[in-house]
Amino acid sequence: MLALGKFVLAQETTTITIEVENIANDEGQLILGMYTEDDFLKTKPYYSQQVKINDGKATVVFKDVPVGEYGISCFHDANGNQKMDFEPSGMPAEDYGVSNNPMLYGPPRWDDAKFQLTEDNNTISIRF
Repeated sequence: MLALGKFVLAQETTTITIEVENIANDEGQLILGMYTEDDFLKTKPYYSQQVKINDGKATVVFKDVPVGEYGISCFHDANGNQKMDFEPSGMPAEDYGVSNNPMLYGPPRWDDAKFQLTEDNNTISIRF
């Protein structure tokens, strides 16, 4: 019985690589978060990184991530103020993207960004 309990508690994990392309310039940094449905754009994500941009590209790697359903949101923090800036009209002033690269007319939605992370599906490409 004890052995069965340990087996049930064991969770499959994997490494995920997120490649972001077509960033306007190398100024500032890329801020990226990987969310579950419960915290998608509501709270700070459990998985997040800030990385430098080189030649309009940035790569983020998370290790030991449990397989499951996630959504990614990222933005180009061009001025380095650690937050996404908006125009007076409410439109984003900085480029952003989400997993699955949907055409967005408004804030990203979970259904547009969600994907299944498996041991075999562990590279995501996001294009600004």
